[in-house]
Amino acid sequence: MSVVGRVSLVLAALEEAPGPLGISELAARTGMAKGTVHRLVNQLVHEHLLERTDDARLTLGVRLFELGSSVPLPRTLAEVARPLMHDLHRATDRQIHLAVLDGVEVVYVEIVRGGLPLASSIGGRLPAHATGVGKAILAYSPRALVADRVEAGLPAMTARTITTPGDLARNLQDIRTGGTSYDHEESHPGISCVAAPVFGTDKRIRAAISATGQTSRMDLQRLGVAVRTAAFAISRQLRDAGL
Repeated sequence: MSVVGRVSLVLAALEEAPGPLGISELAARTGMAKGTVHRLVNQLVHEHLLERTDDARLTLGVRLFELGSSVPLPRTLAEVARPLMHDLHRATDRQIHLAVLDGVEVVYVEIVRGGLPLASSIGGRLPAHATGVGKAILAYSPRALVADRVEAGLPAMTARTITTPGDLARNLQDIRTGGTSYDHEESHPGISCVAAPVFGTDKRIRAAISATGQTSRMDLQRLGVAVRTAAFAISRQLRDAGL
């Protein structure tokens, strides 16, 4: 098998796995020898195409998102959403985020900045359970995916982050009931957001959009109406485009 073929097998195995994999697991899933997998993995980690967790297991690397900026879903999603995000920014005077789920983390695919002291960037990642956009996506995702997030851990990013499976389950149920997700200083102290889900033609969750600002300036109920309207408009355009 060619080097490209072996790399493809490794990437596919990690993409399909419910969580990080070790060398032995990768060898078993790809049918390659452990020594071959070990050498290949070292090269891929060096190029940031794979990343090692604290316990030396392996996940897909963020470099793949950077290289894959032309992948149809994120690119087309961003192109569809961008004008509506700017409209939402003008209507709310808040920072607007558009994110998709990658594994158990959210990846930001478009941002309309609003002057906030946030480290978020296009291609940046955050744990899904600690963000408004992440919870909006999790609420409409298969239960197995939510279980993967719980199994991966619910680390506290602030004192207000949801850190127990029961609290997360109740919060996701509230999101499904109201169609709106809130981040009450759960990812950044002093910062809150309101988010809503974006769906595609197959009625499956595609992404989430949020309006973010300093907590003291956030009227979450009023902003929720604007964010849900924008999310509905993006979903409708995705359906019209057959996406």
